[in-house]
Amino acid sequence: MKKSSCLTKEKNSMEKDGKGKPESQLPEHIGWDLWRARDRWKTRFVDAMQQRGHGWFTEARANLLGLMPRKGMRQADLVARSGLSKQAIQQFVDALVSEGILQRKRDPDDARGKIVGLTEKGMQAMHDADEVKRTVEEEIAARFSPEEYAVFSRVLRQIAEN
Repeated sequence: MKKSSCLTKEKNSMEKDGKGKPESQLPEHIGWDLWRARDRWKTRFVDAMQQRGHGWFTEARANLLGLMPRKGMRQADLVARSGLSKQAIQQFVDALVSEGILQRKRDPDDARGKIVGLTEKGMQAMHDADEVKRTVEEEIAARFSPEEYAVFSRVLRQIAEN
C-alpha cells in the first residue's frame, strides 16, 4: 500500500545538520500546521480508499481526480487547472484510462480536443471517496464540540477562499 509523505516536527528535529548535530525544529506557524493537517488528512483518505479495494488510488491521482468535475472536462483545461505539464497530465490520464478509471471522448466543440471523464469504475471510486471523506470528517468533528467544529469549519473555509 502506498503512503503519502508525512513530515513531522519530531523527524525534523532528529535530522542532522552538515556537522552531525541535530537540527532545530521548524518554527511554529500556521502554514506548517495547515500543511501537516492537509498531509495527515490526505494520508488517511488515500489509505481508506486503498482499503476499500482501490489499490490504484494514490495521493497524486487523488489530486488530479479532485480537479475534475464528475461530468468530465477537456484535457487541455485539466492541464491549465492542475499547473502540471501537458506531458504529465497525458501520463496520468493514460494510466487511469488503461486501468479503467477514466475515458477519453472527442470534444464536440473542438475536433482536436478530448474530453476526459470518469468510467463506471471511476464513478464508483468517487462514490467511495465521498463516503470516506464523510467518515474522516466525522472522526475529526468528534474531537470538538458542535460549536467549536462550526467555528473551525467556517474559519477553514475562509482561509481556503482567500
